[in-house]
Amino acid sequence: MQGLSTGALAFALGIASTAVCAADAADTAETPDTQSPQSKSPQHKSRPSIYRKDNLVAWCIVPFDAKKRGPEARAAMLERLGIKKVAYDWRAQHVKEFEQEILAYKKHGLEYFAFWGWHDDMGPLIAKYQIKPQIWQTCPSPKGATQEERINAAVKQLLPMVERTKKLGLKLGLYNHGGWGGEPANLAAVCEHLRKNGAGHVGIVYNFHHGHGHIDSFAKLLAIMKPYLHCLNLNGMNDGAKPKILQLGDGKHEKHMMDLVRKSGYTGPIGILDHRSSEDTEKVLRGNLAGIKKLLEQLGDKDALRTYKN
Repeated sequence: MQGLSTGALAFALGIASTAVCAADAADTAETPDTQSPQSKSPQHKSRPSIYRKDNLVAWCIVPFDAKKRGPEARAAMLERLGIKKVAYDWRAQHVKEFEQEILAYKKHGLEYFAFWGWHDDMGPLIAKYQIKPQIWQTCPSPKGATQEERINAAVKQLLPMVERTKKLGLKLGLYNHGGWGGEPANLAAVCEHLRKNGAGHVGIVYNFHHGHGHIDSFAKLLAIMKPYLHCLNLNGMNDGAKPKILQLGDGKHEKHMMDLVRKSGYTGPIGILDHRSSEDTEKVLRGNLAGIKKLLEQLGDKDALRTYKN
């Protein structure tokens, strides 16, 4: 990757002072169900449910599929399930299929919603087919003596991708994947100050399956992340990540966490996972669709339930 320009370096090093304040705000943020005016307004009741089936994104369905489907079979499977959006994760062996994947999604009426990381082969295809996938990238966890230094270092590492996605007109989603960069307050601090310096397309992709340590404080952390959320990916949730990947409806905490999300006023997309390399992706997604339907019945979300009839 080419070195950063003088302007980019200045950008990286000049924005951290208020970032520390944003990270510190995690200790005092109010919970969304007590403070969000959206959660109590009449408009909240009239908004379409975020858990409607047409708002779901299939995630971790390519390298984790035990059946090793190709682009056409995968797209046909998603059409059968009624899932309209796909976040595409890949490995080296899938690079040669990038264009086929795009064409299969178009054929089956699917939205190419997100792409994991980056590969230079994708740039020309994005332009050729006029798709606008979010780009999901793990937020760095740099070392530093102070919080300010760590924020500066994270911003500096992210700048090449920030600049590339801005030029392409794509959203960049910073993905929680453990470590310092997986903590909601740090994600929000990095996003805030990238946005203040002209990177309004940068946000957060939050994953339940990388957030087991956040269960007890999820309401507070959600309030911190909400202004920046590009997508939120669900998972069954038990204490201690036992197990880490769990079907929706089989965990102890996901119902309460999902309720907090819908009451927060978040209106963006919702992801459901495969992420089980020993299982058929279609079977896992069907299980999660059944699980989310069960949870929505318990939550009384009639608007969303109407979309799960098949």
